[in-house]
Amino acid sequence: MTTIRTATPDDAALLARLNDLVHGLHVEHRPDLFVWSPNQDSHFRERIGDPAVTVFIAEGPDGTPVGYAIARIVHWPGNTFTTPDVVVSLDQLAVSPEAARTGVGSALLDAVREAGRTAGCRRLVTTVWDFNEPARALYQATGFRPMNHQLDQLL
Repeated sequence: MTTIRTATPDDAALLARLNDLVHGLHVEHRPDLFVWSPNQDSHFRERIGDPAVTVFIAEGPDGTPVGYAIARIVHWPGNTFTTPDVVVSLDQLAVSPEAARTGVGSALLDAVREAGRTAGCRRLVTTVWDFNEPARALYQATGFRPMNHQLDQLL
């Protein structure tokens, strides 16, 4: 059984290690954009300290951390063409390979959805890199639908 808990500043190093799982994929596929950083602990401490952010850690049956998710409440002000909105943004999600396809990702998404509902959000939004097929499959299987497509081109 997977247990989900809220991260504390003491979890920064753990989050950095879990982040390597997905960040390595980003560095591999887009080295023009992503680099390895020695300051990941401070990054995660900052995220945990942000009042608009909740960081969740998934633990396996033996208490071993097997994944994490970062949820951020975002207020979209609206403009002449769009309505204002409050959404929960899934900024990061990682699951260890040993825990893949065991429900950990879905459990983390459920925690993010609940955080959004509690904050009065109407929607959950996220972005996913096109090369990250396992993440795209998880999001599609859990009810996400494409909202827009961001394209880039090297000059």
